[in-house]
Amino acid sequence: MSQAPDSNPAPATTGPRTVRIGHSPDPDDAFMWYPLANFVAPDGTHLTPKIDTGGYAFEHVLEDIQSLNVRSEKGELEITAFSIHQYPYVADKYAMTSCGSSMGDGYGPMIVAPRKMSVADLKGKRLAVPGERTTAWLSFQILLAEHGMTKDDLDYKFVMFDEVFQRVEAGEFDAGLIIHEGQITYRERGLHLVVDLGAWWTESRGLPLPLGANAIRRDLLEGDAGGRLCRVLLNSIEYALEHRDDSVAFALNYARDMGADLADRFVGMYVNDWTLDYGERGRAAVRRFLEEGAAAGLIPDCGEIDFVEPA
Repeated sequence: MSQAPDSNPAPATTGPRTVRIGHSPDPDDAFMWYPLANFVAPDGTHLTPKIDTGGYAFEHVLEDIQSLNVRSEKGELEITAFSIHQYPYVADKYAMTSCGSSMGDGYGPMIVAPRKMSVADLKGKRLAVPGERTTAWLSFQILLAEHGMTKDDLDYKFVMFDEVFQRVEAGEFDAGLIIHEGQITYRERGLHLVVDLGAWWTESRGLPLPLGANAIRRDLLEGDAGGRLCRVLLNSIEYALEHRDDSVAFALNYARDMGADLADRFVGMYVNDWTLDYGERGRAAVRRFLEEGAAAGLIPDCGEIDFVEPA
């Protein structure tokens, strides 16, 4: 997938309008945006869109979620994924779409370690964290507060999400906060679960843990343009789910150390009914999560949350 330049695109001329869509190089994102692909895939397959793109040409920008979080503060990409944690910092620039969410309904980011530990045992330990504005990090800080601790009670360091396992295994860290497919592969590496943040949140709040969102830059929302763009995104997700085998086959291009069965399982965790629409329960989960983060002084208060609905 092509890497977008840092500058804003040139003014539209005749033909489809190019919009950049930023997402992570992971099987779940690859799965749901496969129908929009118009490029040569890593396996050499030349892809063209599987759905009507509504007069837009989508340029895919693949970066890890923390990098996309940083870019969102500059409003660089027309459409982007970011962590729910990031929303209060960019609410003036982006509006979340009602589709495209990643929700952990009884599961989610995890703390894992080479030996059995409790959350209390983490005090003073070295922890690898996959990004300052990840939802995983904010949810863990909320959990720490329930144990009478703050991040200052840990010796933590931000690292790339795909380096967490290796650096924990190398002894550089005592534990690691894992996201993405590591949640279903950590046992194979001989690591132990300290806490599943998604399970903790759902059990204690009765709501799914809102992890990632997709959003449209607010300057693209004039008139019905935002709704039309959101409709294309929703159609892409619906097509991917309806053509699951083809979409998973494409997602395997981005499935690190996963075969088809494991990739399909991972996709099913994060591309599902929640991804089609947050629903009232999902919206309540987003509000509750951000309200708790703000009340704890961990993030700014973003006020009322608006969602772009499909036209």
